[in-house]
Amino acid sequence: MSPRLLLALTPLLFTPLAHAAVDCANASDQATMNQCAGQDFKAADKELNTVYQQISGRLKDNPDGKKLLVSAQRAWLGFRDAECKFSSSGVTGGSVYPWVYSSCLTGVTKVRVEALKQYLKCEEGDMSYPVPGA
Repeated sequence: MSPRLLLALTPLLFTPLAHAAVDCANASDQATMNQCAGQDFKAADKELNTVYQQISGRLKDNPDGKKLLVSAQRAWLGFRDAECKFSSSGVTGGSVYPWVYSSCLTGVTKVRVEALKQYLKCEEGDMSYPVPGA
């Protein structure tokens, strides 16, 4: 292996170790708290995408409903981002900003996940839900 290739790959070798060393339950510095808040948001966003895909799958035979879902989700994403920019604007530029912003994104996303999960609870034949039952 050439020395250049080894040097180029070195950061990749240590990346998992850096992530494994983070103890979010006992985070005591701002950088770690910011990192943990970012991880929390990624987890919430992953769950959001999973639930969204489940709903989208149930709407496969309803292109108009699917189009409305996409439109609603895009509008919600715009709201989420604007809301969190506003709610964290008091600390813009500060070291705590990433934590405040990510925490807002996580909280708002979790609320959306729960709202979307309600659509998945529809029983077959219940016409009051826009998403057909499984």
